[in-house]
Amino acid sequence: MKKRELRFGSSLSFSFEIKHSPDNSLARVGTISTPHGQIQTPAFIPVGTKATVKSVLPEAMADLGGQALLANAYHLYLQPGSDVLDEAGGLSEFMNWPGPTFTDSGGFQVLSLGVGFKKVLAMDAQTFRRDDVIAGNKERLAHVDDEGVTFKSHIDGSMHRFTPEISMQVQHQIGADIMFAFDECTTLHNTRPYQELAMDRTYAWAIRCLDEHKRLTDERIGKPYQALFGVIQGAQYEDLRKKAAGDLGGMNSDGQSFDGFGIGGALDKEQLGTIVGWVNQTLPEDKPKHLLGIGAPEDLFVGVENGCDTFDCVLASRIARTSAVYTMEGRFNLSNSRFKRDFTPIDDECDCYTCTHYTRAYMHHLFRGKEILSATLATIHNERFIVRLVDQMRQALVDGNFAEMKSDFLGRYKHRSGQARD
Repeated sequence: MKKRELRFGSSLSFSFEIKHSPDNSLARVGTISTPHGQIQTPAFIPVGTKATVKSVLPEAMADLGGQALLANAYHLYLQPGSDVLDEAGGLSEFMNWPGPTFTDSGGFQVLSLGVGFKKVLAMDAQTFRRDDVIAGNKERLAHVDDEGVTFKSHIDGSMHRFTPEISMQVQHQIGADIMFAFDECTTLHNTRPYQELAMDRTYAWAIRCLDEHKRLTDERIGKPYQALFGVIQGAQYEDLRKKAAGDLGGMNSDGQSFDGFGIGGALDKEQLGTIVGWVNQTLPEDKPKHLLGIGAPEDLFVGVENGCDTFDCVLASRIARTSAVYTMEGRFNLSNSRFKRDFTPIDDECDCYTCTHYTRAYMHHLFRGKEILSATLATIHNERFIVRLVDQMRQALVDGNFAEMKSDFLGRYKHRSGQARD
């Protein structure tokens, strides 16, 4: 078995062990160990952007099988402030979540505050190419240069500056077990020359993140070690993706290298498996890989079979608030009139609290009446559905029947979301 670990003081702080890897496949089953516990991989990591999964108690996330949660460094920096979380004892203590936590770097906000394309990264690659365009009815709130990003707060309009060093300082204060290096996130609307420029910036910023991470780790004596993942860019271009993976995979600054990697940036949904395969065939095999912002059921299968260990996405909780729910037969909206007298669970095969206590008719009533409880119950179901689905993929890899499980699920699941990152 392959195992990589990093020690903090005399106790194990972060490690990754591959426990099972099918022949002739990038897929694998493993264990990530952190100061706040273990993550059995592959695993879906629900998103709690502002230190909360919207409408759901942290205790409920544990009950539905969530192994870790991911929060947003940009949002927590603005409110309540990363210094507040530091004083509280870190993200886990602050939100009363006993398990492992992740934070992204703020790099995605370079995209969403800059061009603002519906906060979606997975698009059709057959689209227009232009670097100065922004989404309709959007104001450009972020401006990128070689040193970092200047942005206007969406809360009060105040101006702020993020650099690789500031991102590391903010994330160290937030105190998540796994952090991501600051990167420039692009969309498929960008031209190839700009994708190359952004990738070069991300490379330069990655070195600065490693250096600042090492400095802060040495300075913050007594704090548990926080793992740092590099982020692989390169859009839909094979040579750029492989170069980024090779450069960051082998990057070492003063003895500090990345503990794992995130695959991010613009993704052509139709080439998702191919792109992820390029990256994971190039990156070090013995380090964990996280696929950023991927949560549609069909895309999770693609990520797992191409070697990704963890995933995060807001899709499950975001669509829940609009009455959209997942089932083994597809995705549908509970607010539709056909559910008014449907006294069955959302999904007969689901073991979540919502499905074992409430009916589609009751959920329809809550959504039509705009009751707050509707979001809570639907979110519990959707998060459990996705968490459980990836858990089932993990077991299928161990049992040797992943291909059959995938074929069976996709044969029944009729909805296709049309996007991999929301």
